[in-house]
Amino acid sequence: MSKPQKPRGPLVARVLTAVLVFQLAIGAFLVLGDVQQARFALPGFGPDAPRLTEPVRPGDQRRVFNPGRDRPATRPARDPGQLPDRLVLTKSDGTTYRLEGGVSEGDAERIIKLLQDTQPAPEWLILQSPGGVVGDALELGRYIRQTGINTRMLAGEYCYSACPYILMGGVEREVDEKAQVGVHQHYFGESSILPASFAVEDIQAGQGEVMLFLDEMGIDPLVMVPALTTPPDEIYVLLPQELRRYGIVAAE
Repeated sequence: MSKPQKPRGPLVARVLTAVLVFQLAIGAFLVLGDVQQARFALPGFGPDAPRLTEPVRPGDQRRVFNPGRDRPATRPARDPGQLPDRLVLTKSDGTTYRLEGGVSEGDAERIIKLLQDTQPAPEWLILQSPGGVVGDALELGRYIRQTGINTRMLAGEYCYSACPYILMGGVEREVDEKAQVGVHQHYFGESSILPASFAVEDIQAGQGEVMLFLDEMGIDPLVMVPALTTPPDEIYVLLPQELRRYGIVAAE
């Protein structure tokens, strides 16, 4: 179980490191966009990572991001079938509830209202989601922390993209070693791909909000290094030791 912790080491240095990586990533997108607009011939490569069905090992953690087609190599205790496009809250047992599905625009307000009206009041949320809208995930994560709810992940289940921000909101956070928490580059607009014409200041503002959230939750902002260096069509699966290193779960 995990208690909120402050990031180890000087926060400013860690934030600057993550921001530098982010700036380099944005520069690469802009250069690529300029080259494409200049009509240079570029080879059309897809993601070079293995599929999600391939087991994750240290140093081999990037997978093609297509949770609708593939499931992680580990198997859950129950098959949830096709997850809904929007978050769904259901009762599991006692004061434990499940929160599953994609994170869509408006889900934070809707789910917060459900959590407020639910009796008995939730003490634990079991999560499974491929991610979605970052802003709603941040808002929901903040509400979970403010109301003292804990978060949990079960064996074989996954929390990708924006979902880890909901996970991080838990006062106590439990992640089974056979669950998967995955991060990658986010987008802060309508498209799932960062176009070269996107205003850099808008992207920076969105990423700044993420960094502020990590600080509020006591998560090491260096978790953004693997996130910012993994393209949106791939996912970087964090190993159990990385979950502990970044403060997502308690260190042993």
